[in-house]
Amino acid sequence: MAILTRAQFAKQLVPGLNAIFGTAYKSIDNEHAPLFDVEKSDRSFEEEVLMTGFGTAPVKSEGDQVFFDTASEAWTSRYTHETVAMAFAITEEAIEDNLYGTTGKMKANAMGRAMANAKQVKAANVYNNGFSTSSLYAGGDGKPLFATDHPTLAAGTQSNRASSDLSETALEAALINISLTKDDRGLLIGARAVSLHIPPQLQFVAHRILFSDLPRWHGGQRH
Repeated sequence: MAILTRAQFAKQLVPGLNAIFGTAYKSIDNEHAPLFDVEKSDRSFEEEVLMTGFGTAPVKSEGDQVFFDTASEAWTSRYTHETVAMAFAITEEAIEDNLYGTTGKMKANAMGRAMANAKQVKAANVYNNGFSTSSLYAGGDGKPLFATDHPTLAAGTQSNRASSDLSETALEAALINISLTKDDRGLLIGARAVSLHIPPQLQFVAHRILFSDLPRWHGGQRH
């Protein structure tokens, strides 16, 4: 076990320091919050099962028997919980001999930032590995999170993957695809896009697409 001693804080044992910095930076916002439904659990894992509904109701002619449809369970997703933990040990001498009284407090702040960052990294990994074909990242349907061939019971395959890198055309196509999403029996689910999440490298591209006040051309008309 690593133990923090006075050797790691030599400068803080003598007078003359104007400031101590490096652990009081701002923390990243909880960027995972709008991307996940967060629930509590007291089990080692949780499971969710897809229940297929009914197809579009058919027309019944007079005197004919009513059509009886069927429904069933489909694939299951399992969420296995993990424990994220970290600690630090520091000698009594390192605390007592510190002339600035900041060792314990600053390390506690650093610990808080480390734990908060772990949550964001775990959440981001779901999306960063969303294109991986490894079985480690496959969803309940056996496909990556972002795939062009998510299987359904009666609606063929569906795509939730952008056709190209972020652009106005690609964004428009994605919005259309979202609105056309169907359930396993082929019924539209009324999906609508509510937010756009991009990596820092694309922040200016996204800003130009969403907030440009330049005139645009649509169908030969200037708007």
